[in-house]
Amino acid sequence: MGTGRTLRKESHVRPCKTPAGKARKSKAQRARLVKLGMAEEEVKLMGDEAVRVLVQRPTVVKKLAAKKTAAK
Repeated sequence: MGTGRTLRKESHVRPCKTPAGKARKSKAQRARLVKLGMAEEEVKLMGDEAVRVLVQRPTVVKKLAAKKTAAK
């Protein structure tokens, strides 16, 4: 499917999100949180909405991860 002017001009002809695309994006966001320092088990238990919110604020995630490692 092309991405020319006719597809950008009206909202009703935009391609819809596929479940595979959503899953791919969610998996990438979870991997990003793990790279920022969060525990993998903790990220697995989180919902998609919580993951999305945390990915938007990487400095907060780094502070939380540092605080948890310092507490141990």
